[in-house]
Amino acid sequence: MYAILRVARRELDYLLTRPIYLFGIIGAPLLVTLLLLYLMGSGLPTNMPVAVVDEDQSAPSRALVRNLDIFQSSEVVLKCSSMNEALRAMRQGKVYGIYHIPRGLQAEAGSARQPKLHYYTNSSYLMAGSFVFRDMKMLSELASAKVGLLTGQARGKTQEEIMGSIQPIVVRSEVMSNPQLNYAAYLTTTILPGVLQLMIFLMTSYAIGVEIKRKTAKEWLRLSEGSITLALLGKLCVHTLMFLAVGLGIQGILYGWMGFPLQSGWGAMALAMLLLVLASQALGIFFIALIPILRMGLSLGSLLGMLSFSISGMSVPVSSMIAPVQALAFIFPLRYYYQIGINQALIGAPLAESVPYYIGLLAFPLLPLVTLPRLKRYLTSIDYIA
Repeated sequence: MYAILRVARRELDYLLTRPIYLFGIIGAPLLVTLLLLYLMGSGLPTNMPVAVVDEDQSAPSRALVRNLDIFQSSEVVLKCSSMNEALRAMRQGKVYGIYHIPRGLQAEAGSARQPKLHYYTNSSYLMAGSFVFRDMKMLSELASAKVGLLTGQARGKTQEEIMGSIQPIVVRSEVMSNPQLNYAAYLTTTILPGVLQLMIFLMTSYAIGVEIKRKTAKEWLRLSEGSITLALLGKLCVHTLMFLAVGLGIQGILYGWMGFPLQSGWGAMALAMLLLVLASQALGIFFIALIPILRMGLSLGSLLGMLSFSISGMSVPVSSMIAPVQALAFIFPLRYYYQIGINQALIGAPLAESVPYYIGLLAFPLLPLVTLPRLKRYLTSIDYIA
């Protein structure tokens, strides 16, 4: 215990006198947190620009344009006289969608000749195109239902009879776990722990690698009485406490201040954060022990840390990946934290369903054990390779 405390006191002095530590452990994660939450403060993208080509210029067509502008995701910013003008605006990136109302809409609708509405979206911008498409499709379906309702009333039918023919089957949609459809509640609760995981990779590898580079490793081991295990425990316990405080602070911002869904309570996610910090530190040790050159260890941590965002299942479902990549997904702590977040925070599933993911995170600290002799050899007997 005395050896661990001596190393911890030395490491705390380093942390307080070198700004890079404080920025990497505290500044960078909190800065990304505030920036991302500011950018996604509305939960979903809103007021995405849309162009309208109204060739009918009738009361119903103008009502359609006003209704499209009311939708939260879409904003009519351009009224064009021709499709060529609207398409040119889309190619220039000024609008993400075009709503085309052909000439004769009112006349053809009144005579039951089935007029056609056209809408075009730029799916090069996947999210913007998808939301604009949803709004324009919904508006078109509502316009079709309104025409059917007016036609039926003109024929003397009751509203119940008309609705039975327009919508013979009523669909009731029940949104589970995220009823507000808040995209930020899904995205930020994974991206921000992923950023924290990345910084833990980097700072853990840096804290060990800099001992090799500056040739202070022997002094470090001397304080731990020659034990590489005690040396690592003393050095990283300070990092663990600080990273855990930052991680719990991020969770407090997400689930407390922002009010994102937390179905299972604080305990399950706090435990997941603790295990994420420990698992990420274990991988940071493994990286620098595998390649005991500071810049190479940092590069490996950066590569795998960034890769984990794509392969954790947050953006592309793991089940849709090829089998080797599905297996690769489970070498990242973020994958386990992501699954715990879905089960416990969003869905509120029984804790037993997340036990395998907790066990998976607990297995990571065993990984550096196989590389400790190699790391000690480099610390004591091999010169740093520039």
